[in-house]
Amino acid sequence: MLKIRLQRVGRVNIPTFRVVVTDSKNSTKSGRSLETIGSYDPVNDVKELDADRAKYWISQGAQPSDTVHNWLIDKKVIPGKKVNALPKKKPIKKEGEAKAEGAAPVAPTAPASSAAPAAEAPKAEAPASNEAPKA
Repeated sequence: MLKIRLQRVGRVNIPTFRVVVTDSKNSTKSGRSLETIGSYDPVNDVKELDADRAKYWISQGAQPSDTVHNWLIDKKVIPGKKVNALPKKKPIKKEGEAKAEGAAPVAPTAPASSAAPAAEAPKAEAPASNEAPKA
């Protein structure tokens, strides 16, 4: 499958990116791409993209990465909504798993609440002992 994605080029600590059309099995650092259709300089915030070539490759079946997809929507090359390009922190859980996990923490809190009055008793004694030396 063809992908339209960013390929990092440039020196250390001075990143620049090419927007390339490549096979999805190729590594991003391999340098094997079918065509370079744009560039991105994040230091100076310069985005260049050949919209006609992007439309052509999408018509040929190329899938843009999330970031490139959002750029194409910004430039009004393709219609649609933007997608979240940030990684998800936790996997989405099914409803059954969420209910089971929600019930598990309730059981341990019940014994802890019976132990709470015992923990409060020493706290009540501690201020009394602190007050005695002050007087």
